Amino acid sequence: MHFNSHHNVVEVDTGWARDPFCAEVEDGKIYGPGSCYMKGDLAASLIAAEALIEEHPDFAGATEISATADEKSRGYGGVAYLAEQADDYTGLRTHCVPDSCRIVIDRRFLVEEDVKDVRNEVVALLDNLKATRDRFDDDLREMNLVLPSMTDKSAPVVETIHAVISDVLGIEPTYVASPGSYDQKHIGRISKLRNCIAYWSGELELAHKP
Repeated sequence: MHFNSHHNVVEVDTGWARDPFCAEVEDGKIYGPGSCYMKGDLAASLIAAEALIEEHPDFAGATEISATADEKSRGYGGVAYLAEQADDYTGLRTHCVPDSCRIVIDRRFLVEEDVKDVRNEVVALLDNLKATRDRFDDDLREMNLVLPSMTDKSAPVVETIHAVISDVLGIEPTYVASPGSYDQKHIGRISKLRNCIAYWSGELELAHKP
């Protein structure tokens, strides 16, 4: 069993009411980049591993924790590198629109979509501009491709986490297709391991902001 969290965060912008890197605690809440995602989850995985060892000292399986960087720039230097180095697994920058004539388009797509259709969608937008705007031209270059991944609901890790959430929190978990690119894609791509999910303790709406 392997817990992974990335410890890098997006660039700190204006809007913080307190020093973002002081990790201040107030009214039971901790303030700082990654506190709800994913540094908070890294801490949670450490506590979970300690609890497992305490409750099941004779557990024969391996429990691993990794903290990697580079997730914000697609993870090739983080989880991808880790997966390529670890035999046991076998069996750009953050999105922005510069104030110039050069733009970076970040088109997220679902597993049900075909990558060719996604490419054609972008090309069609540019072709329309060529047809409707004088002196408009473009030089389109695909910088990076991340294929979407989806773990089946019947996978052991999905069913187990579902049962634990129901039992411990007393709520019925829901499944989402997240807009994030995440590091788990590299586990599936490199290690062919499909028993993998993305799960975090915070709210997605609070990520990447003060």
